[in-house]
Amino acid sequence: MSYKKIILKPGKESSIERFHPWIFSGAIKCIEEGINEGDFVDLYSSKDKFLGIGHYQVGSISVRIISFKPAEINDAFWSDRLKIAYNLRVSIGVAENPINNTYRLVHGEGDNLPGLIVDIYNRTAVMQAHSVGMHVCRKEISEALAKVMEGKIDNIFYKSETTLPFKADVDHDNGFLLGGEADNVAMEYGLKFHVDWLKGQKTGFFVDQRENRHLLERYSKGRNVLNMFCYTGGFSFYAMRGGANLVHSVDSSAKAIDLTNQNVELNFPNDPRHQAFAEDAFKYLDEMGDRYDLIVLDPPAFAKHRNALHNALQGYRKLNAKAFEKIRPNGILFTFSCSQVVTKDDFRTAVFTAAAMSGRKVRILHQLHQPADHPINIYHPEGEYLKGLVLFVE
Repeated sequence: MSYKKIILKPGKESSIERFHPWIFSGAIKCIEEGINEGDFVDLYSSKDKFLGIGHYQVGSISVRIISFKPAEINDAFWSDRLKIAYNLRVSIGVAENPINNTYRLVHGEGDNLPGLIVDIYNRTAVMQAHSVGMHVCRKEISEALAKVMEGKIDNIFYKSETTLPFKADVDHDNGFLLGGEADNVAMEYGLKFHVDWLKGQKTGFFVDQRENRHLLERYSKGRNVLNMFCYTGGFSFYAMRGGANLVHSVDSSAKAIDLTNQNVELNFPNDPRHQAFAEDAFKYLDEMGDRYDLIVLDPPAFAKHRNALHNALQGYRKLNAKAFEKIRPNGILFTFSCSQVVTKDDFRTAVFTAAAMSGRKVRILHQLHQPADHPINIYHPEGEYLKGLVLFVE
């Protein structure tokens, strides 16, 4: 099956020949008349060489390639890609795991489905489109997903209201594409939590921090823990299971604090070790004193675009400097950046600068990243977005 053509400028095909899945608007020579946002297109070089099939979108990234070979994009195509993704999750031990029913099934470019995210929470799949093309195909994808996951899920919830381009002329409504009677309690490493896929951030929970939360559990015994930017409290209830003396959860959102309290109560009912505070992070850090010897800094993305990078790095320096100043001797700091435009080197430099400003002796215990169910396409290094360090502060 052939689609309408987009032809590149001379010399602009080299990245595609290296299997990078993005075409930027500046690389395009001409667009065949009648192509609409979200349509499939055939991509050709200036010498009329076929390069791939992708979704067209208005904006900087004009084409996201989903096949580098001629293909018919039909039910069999979607099913095949989803089966490959599921089999990967089984092979790495996150799917079909009796103590874990939460994982990422599809991670965009990392699963050769750019613009598509699918997270599994127990019997519910939450599907999210980050491109108009995947939004247009949502029903076909959900039907293929239901077949591939038959017997494993009962519900598919579509949640793309905040992830689609705001200028796109599409219906952004969230809602169930399959089922609808969904229990919103899921499990991760034997711990339970509520998932707010209706109004929560991302797909309702930060699945990408699963292994890092599990690591924190090992360091929590006997410590006073501060979970800053706690959102739904994931790090908090892992710290409690790890044997923390006390755990304080802080977020500027009162709704996040409510969710944190609910999640802690699910796992540790009436446990006096936990308190939660709805307060600005920098204000809390300024006023908290030196009571904590394990601090988690997991802020939202400080930079979503490259033009915000400078301010973002200043934010990371300021935040980490305050933690270095206040953490107790022999304390442990878990610090993260989830900004894609902030590289590992950028983040490390910001944290190292903050450490130097504090004058404390600091050692790296772990260098952290996203888990294996958030795979990085080797041809698309931009997919490596989560960076973290575990630091020992004398």
